[in-house]
Amino acid sequence: MGATVKAPLSGQEVAKHNSRESCWIIVHGNVYDVTEFLDDHPGGSKIILKYAGKDATAEYDPIHPPNAITDNLPPEKHLGPVDLGTVQKVEVKITDEEKARLERFKSRPPLSEILNLHDFEAIARRVMPEKAWAYYSSAADDEITLRENHAAYHRIWFRPRILRDVTHVDFSTSILGHRTSMPIYITATALGKLGHPDGELNLTRAAAKHNIIQMIPTLASCAFDEIVDNAQPGQVQFLQLYVNKDRAITKRLVQHAELRGIKGLFITVDAPQLGRREKDMRMKFEAEDPAEVSKNDKQGEVDRSQGAARAISSFIDPGLQWSDLKWFKSITKMPLILKGVQCWEDALEAYDQGMAGVVLSNHGGRQLDFAKSGVEILIEVVEKLGEKRGLSFPNEKFQLFVDGGVRRATDVLKAVALGATAVGIGRPFLYAFSSYGQEGVDAALTILHDEFEMNMRLIGARTIKEVVRGMVDASNIHTHTVAVPEDSLYRLNYEIMQSAQLRESKSKL
Repeated sequence: MGATVKAPLSGQEVAKHNSRESCWIIVHGNVYDVTEFLDDHPGGSKIILKYAGKDATAEYDPIHPPNAITDNLPPEKHLGPVDLGTVQKVEVKITDEEKARLERFKSRPPLSEILNLHDFEAIARRVMPEKAWAYYSSAADDEITLRENHAAYHRIWFRPRILRDVTHVDFSTSILGHRTSMPIYITATALGKLGHPDGELNLTRAAAKHNIIQMIPTLASCAFDEIVDNAQPGQVQFLQLYVNKDRAITKRLVQHAELRGIKGLFITVDAPQLGRREKDMRMKFEAEDPAEVSKNDKQGEVDRSQGAARAISSFIDPGLQWSDLKWFKSITKMPLILKGVQCWEDALEAYDQGMAGVVLSNHGGRQLDFAKSGVEILIEVVEKLGEKRGLSFPNEKFQLFVDGGVRRATDVLKAVALGATAVGIGRPFLYAFSSYGQEGVDAALTILHDEFEMNMRLIGARTIKEVVRGMVDASNIHTHTVAVPEDSLYRLNYEIMQSAQLRESKSKL
């Protein structure tokens, strides 16, 4: 006998449950009882209570992966579908700040005036919602590593070769055996819908157009299958994986990805716990109801410690270890790459354990502050793996990737000269679609293409194979106090960190 199908709940019934004592919300046409989850919600209780008894889909979508609510609430809290025709529409009040932001959005310069990747960041900072900007731009603690990721490239200088026929330059290459038009890939970044309603699909479509590989994040705003479905036939995609404490969930995701044609699995290894991203955290304080905060602070009940980041990441396994890699090899034939390697000893271990490569990365400066930049680690990895295993780089069998801080094609060429197969770029593409949608990502990739063409000619390289170690001087890379000319475009975009502020008090005069 089949299960009885529950009649949809009415909007009127749901509307009765609109308090802290009984709180139901509607997401994607289904009703959930979140009463017991209020104080555990990493985004704070105020935002849920605002939508108590109402449809919260519009608020929920940009900041949660599609399955967040179904995965985090026990099945008995899933109350079934609602008759959407009976649901009262939530009246959206546009604040003065939001009106001002929308005016700024209308004042964006035409894309023809955007000359470099820094420009996308400058516009995004002014036109994005504050919560989204705080999530994308924030980094760990004092944000020293965030800035060092970029600054490290300024301690590497070119040694160009001359009088070579550079009429035709070809900067295409292969990543894990797959052709790409440039030695870059779009690296995984979470919550694309914070910046644009199409989220990660902006990246998928632009990557197809420019023959670039996209790495799909575990914590995408769009569903994994939606991103894969939007790819063109033959388009290459990788998957970035946060390993779940529940290995059955991880196994299901990995094997589903392989079935869907994903060509490489990038296992994140630098996030056993999330770093403290204080800009993101400060936005969270402002989103809370002050009365709730003070009441719950006294009771020690509310952890507001991670802003948007913690809201989506509580499943990540801090127990992940080297011995787990054998299990990964047993469940998939995809090439395995460790993402977030930060010293040569771990790169060597990854090679010895049969990984296809490593990403030398500190998570965009969002994890451990004072972790070294990927490009600095690259130099020691190339040297030590050459010394201990006789490897030379770039190497087909064990590929080195770098990410973090890249804003110019010259940054990429420096990394390639030092032995990287390719370089991951993340935030600049987020800023491009947050300010201009898919056209922004198209324009960003065109800018990089033009920069590659010019700079390949200027350094005297006709192909990526000719971008060699002798073309760069990295003798200052390990000196962290060396003076270099200031990068004013980067500095102008960097928003200085704020300290705690007094709450505004109304004068009694």
